[in-house]
Amino acid sequence: MERSDTASVSLHDQWHQLVLLPLSKQNEGSPSPAYIIVIDALDECSNESDIRIILYLLAETRSLKTVRLRVFLTSRPEVPVRYGFCQMLDADHQDFVLHNISQSIVDHDIFTFLEFNLRLIGQERSLDPSWPGEEAIRCLIQAASGLFIWVATACKFIREGKRFADKRLQTIIKGGGNAGAITAPERQLDEIYATVLRHSISSEYTDDEKEESYHMLRQVLGSIAVLFSPLSRHSLSSLLNITKEDIDQTLEDLHSVLDVPIDRIRPLRLHHPSFRDYLLDKKRCTDSNFSVDEKQAHWSLAESCIQIMSTSLKEDICGVRVPGTMIADLEGGKVEMCLPLEVQYACLYWVQHVQKSGAPLTDEGQIHHFLQTHLLYWLEGLAWMQKVSEGILEIISLESATLVSLFIG
Repeated sequence: MERSDTASVSLHDQWHQLVLLPLSKQNEGSPSPAYIIVIDALDECSNESDIRIILYLLAETRSLKTVRLRVFLTSRPEVPVRYGFCQMLDADHQDFVLHNISQSIVDHDIFTFLEFNLRLIGQERSLDPSWPGEEAIRCLIQAASGLFIWVATACKFIREGKRFADKRLQTIIKGGGNAGAITAPERQLDEIYATVLRHSISSEYTDDEKEESYHMLRQVLGSIAVLFSPLSRHSLSSLLNITKEDIDQTLEDLHSVLDVPIDRIRPLRLHHPSFRDYLLDKKRCTDSNFSVDEKQAHWSLAESCIQIMSTSLKEDICGVRVPGTMIADLEGGKVEMCLPLEVQYACLYWVQHVQKSGAPLTDEGQIHHFLQTHLLYWLEGLAWMQKVSEGILEIISLESATLVSLFIG
């Protein structure tokens, strides 16, 4: 080594002295050797500027002519990581997003991982060679929903049970054996979720800015958590009457727990259903800044649905003018243009949100006024969506709920 102070110099100098320079000195006449650099969990680098520097330096490997070098990098999709890759040419990197990989491939890998680790645990505890059985492994795969951290934590929990290894396995499969029980893998996930949420709120914000961010976070995440059908960023913005910029800023640091497609018209999805459970369970999400009141979230969505239907629905919404026009006679995309996806969602699910909210139904209330003014427009919208039967069932459901409210009152 030419210098003794390498550990104390900048990342740029370390990279050039320890990696780039030695590789560039390979003999050009000999067959080009192949190397691979593996960097795991880049997002856990404590300094965000270091993340950007590392990605910039890795891109310099393009200058190497005498060796073949590949870099395998894993990371959660945090902002500095995503930004760093945006600065590179598409030809310089290839992305693989775990939740976009075929579920059958992920499940097969998880099966292999579980089969190997549980076999070792069985041997350590002198359990029957057939333990735990393929059915138990299948149950664990289903519970994992493609999340490796859940599987790894489950195996750790089972191994640490020692003589109670099988009992712990059954506890996980049965969800603790009683309603509301929290399994060890879920505790591990809860810590991850809490960390992601805390980091999404900048410590540099003022108290007022933090409070506004908390409110926006609860509103957006609460809505995503209780939606009956996933919506895109574009549709969610319209439904909640929140600007696209506010939606984007709220979701910016949550790519670790949410699938936020680049395409704004593709639906938002949770990476794992346990995140929904975490947000809605005050025993798991103990920070009131992030905890979501499920009934309130449903009522907020019910109000949003009623509001968007009240402003969007009207007589002859598709402008056909001729009564009896068949849907098949409309030009392609006409229904979607006149009834955007957020309006269709509102038409289909507003009653269910009302019911889930537990809100009492009263005369002269918001729901009463909506039905007085927009009932026929709502049914017409459902007709264009070919969902009239669902509307009739919703009316019957509302009527039953009203009778129950009157009886209780």
